[in-house]
Amino acid sequence: MTKSRLNRYWFIIAVVLLIAIVIGGIIVWSRYRPGQLIEISLSSSQDIQGRIYIGGAVTNPGFYPLGAGDSVEALLSAAGGLTANATISDLKLYVPTPGEEPFQKIDINRADVWLLTALPGIGDTLAQRIVDFRRENGPFRNTLDLLKVSGIGIAGFERIRDLVTVAE
Repeated sequence: MTKSRLNRYWFIIAVVLLIAIVIGGIIVWSRYRPGQLIEISLSSSQDIQGRIYIGGAVTNPGFYPLGAGDSVEALLSAAGGLTANATISDLKLYVPTPGEEPFQKIDINRADVWLLTALPGIGDTLAQRIVDFRRENGPFRNTLDLLKVSGIGIAGFERIRDLVTVAE
């Protein structure tokens, strides 16, 4: 090969390589250029702040998860709504002292997933397993039956033992 022919091949290779780099850059740039503005909220409206006991003239009295910004209406709805003879002209709010015994335990045979998540160490997945276990095997005979649910061990059971019950 002559020197001029070799230089021509290098020139063609350089031009093709330059075109490939430019096209690749355009493709990458088009994928990462700004499009619509996406707003990300760091706080979830479902963040549980604590528990609240709802009792009296409601369909399902008991403890319910309390989220930031929850309204009285939403909490009463979570408790199954008011009974026929209920009146909400007078509401009583009671804040227990530390170490005070809770009013009512969560009945694991009646509780839905969202209520079970109020228990310490019970997330959405584990709460769903409890409900599924109950649906597949029938009602729990006692609270120790929770140990048969996949994902609940002795330590987890001990954390919730005093917060759950099995209604007769």
